[in-house]
Amino acid sequence: MSAPRADLLALDADTLAALANRGLVKRAARELEAGTGPSTELGADGEVSAVFPDGSRAALPAGVPLDAGTCSCAAPGVCRHLVGLVLAYQARQDAPVDEPLPELPWSPTEFDDAALLTAFGRPALAAARRAWERGVRVTVQRVDAEHPAPSVELPSCTVRFPVPHSLNFALSGATSARHGELVALAVWAFRSADADGTPSGATRTAGGRAAATGPTAEPTAEPAATAPSSGDATAAPARTPRRTTADGTTSTTAKSGARTAAAPPALAAVTALAEELLRTGTSRSGPVLLAQLSRLERDLTSASAHWPAAAAAELRGQLEAYAARDTRHDPDRVAELLAELCARHRASDRALALGTGESAVTQLRRTRLVALGCRVSGRSAAEREVALYFAQPDAAIALVLRRSWTLAEGQDGTGAALAARRLLGHPVRALAGANLVSESVSRSAGRAVAIERGRIASTSVTPLGGAWASLPAPLLLRDAAARLRALGGRPPRLVRPRIEAENAHVLAIAEVGPLGYDPARQRLEAVLRDESGTAVLLSAEHDALCPGRVDALAAALESGAVSHVSGLLRQEAGRPVLDPLAVRGADRLVHPDLAAETDPRPFAVLPSAGGDPLTEALAAGRTALAELARTGLESALPHRLAPAAALLRRTGLRGAAALLDALAADPVPLRWADAAIHLLTALDLHQEEATGPGAPASSLPAAG
Repeated sequence: MSAPRADLLALDADTLAALANRGLVKRAARELEAGTGPSTELGADGEVSAVFPDGSRAALPAGVPLDAGTCSCAAPGVCRHLVGLVLAYQARQDAPVDEPLPELPWSPTEFDDAALLTAFGRPALAAARRAWERGVRVTVQRVDAEHPAPSVELPSCTVRFPVPHSLNFALSGATSARHGELVALAVWAFRSADADGTPSGATRTAGGRAAATGPTAEPTAEPAATAPSSGDATAAPARTPRRTTADGTTSTTAKSGARTAAAPPALAAVTALAEELLRTGTSRSGPVLLAQLSRLERDLTSASAHWPAAAAAELRGQLEAYAARDTRHDPDRVAELLAELCARHRASDRALALGTGESAVTQLRRTRLVALGCRVSGRSAAEREVALYFAQPDAAIALVLRRSWTLAEGQDGTGAALAARRLLGHPVRALAGANLVSESVSRSAGRAVAIERGRIASTSVTPLGGAWASLPAPLLLRDAAARLRALGGRPPRLVRPRIEAENAHVLAIAEVGPLGYDPARQRLEAVLRDESGTAVLLSAEHDALCPGRVDALAAALESGAVSHVSGLLRQEAGRPVLDPLAVRGADRLVHPDLAAETDPRPFAVLPSAGGDPLTEALAAGRTALAELARTGLESALPHRLAPAAALLRRTGLRGAAALLDALAADPVPLRWADAAIHLLTALDLHQEEATGPGAPASSLPAAG
């Protein structure tokens, strides 16, 4: 008698739903409960076969994934019969197990390259090896009390291993064309993290040409006999990369001691263009320079330098807005973008700063997304944009879907009017509070979602229900302070990946404190207490595009039945602050940005908080640098920087003041970049750190 199939016994409903879809799992479970399930048999070779009352026959051999099973029905892929086979086998497995089911923890490092080759084939491993040599940004999560399955967050998706000791049931969310490549990268990421002692949850760049761990020497045609064990990955012989030159010949390049790859030529070119802008002034940029910037943006995208390409695109948009006298133009933002391009060119970790190890677009297989709410903004006087935030539970990350409209003259452009606009065949209001299941989803390197045109019918939209309560961490937060502490070791903002919605979360609420309104800043504030007892400041500003935002939010919070609030989490003065997207009440979901304008509600008036001297000094330095970028360094006069330098010196920031003094003495782009990178990084760090023990973030009393 064959030993029971431990891999099938380890499959739970969520994993089956990810391998097939939730509807098939529910249908198969109903049939089993009604007594119309199949009869199953375990063969001597480990194959499980099933015969159904409708005459269909299904079989799942040992050592193959679920989609490699066979069925006599006409349905393509994983059908309900294969799902029913697994559920029936689990339900009727009462034979004693010779060996107990694997106990936690376990690690994917047990899979050597021979096993990867057998499971996914040589093309998948070759593609994974190329990506590994470029360097890949990874977050490895080992098994612990909160994470029953090991996982690796890759730039394009998250790979999970829900079934111990099995590659066949690894989940990536990607299409079959890339699934094997991504699982191999995840296994190598575990090897590298174990070798380096990287803690769980830490983000790092793995691989690179000088990486000591990861893929072993290329397996031969007989992988089981010749491939070295993954346990000796550090001692494996280094593979000499083979490169094809422009004339078609093949050459070899030895691994160097440097971990980072060479910067693409387009990065040096766009940095040179940024320096030219600094010399002449952004106010003098014309059509020729904008065309140059657009071309370099395309070159950066072609070189997979996604983050500089995105910065260049945003800079171009800012310069176009200045030329059109558009209110979107922000001089401080222009200065930040110029500093970002210079910082990414200087960064030592190329894969992190450029995004070269990331796919521009990843097509996902059947994917379930859970709406987190929406944000309405105005790109110009006649343009409106809605950003719909979604959670991808299988990957435990947030994504964003953007859609913009151009308004006709006199057309209502408020959030309440946009709520009725249709997107994917449904009103925006419905999508902002729905479960979306689609076979046509793709995600960009920056985690923006796109739905393939012409395949809307393959997307289903259902009410949200109680989906928020079952979201995995860190999408669902029960301790906001712990989440912010976990993010404390991130690289500076100027060089880290440009990830959209990285701070979108759902906060489980235990208590709502009093509300107050600051008329000077037109901001509603309330103190929430999460389930761990952490006080979180909810802060929402009035927006003319969303005239009902503040009143709708206040009404929802005062209802006394708030269980969850979704929003964008940040840290100010060492305290968690949540910018709300949606509020879950007892019987409905409230979207403040889509609410209609109502009669103003009375609020307790908050006294305006005094300014922080350090923030004011750093902001003054940033503004002075932004003005120099606008007018140009060639026309710079030393006295323009003197007041900002003096203010920095009075607040004790002598290093920052010295950089401004050096720029005043020698107004060249290099000096400007030195000062801008220093000031912007210091400002970011100061805003995230506490200014003192118990430093208040508002004038409101804490809840409770």
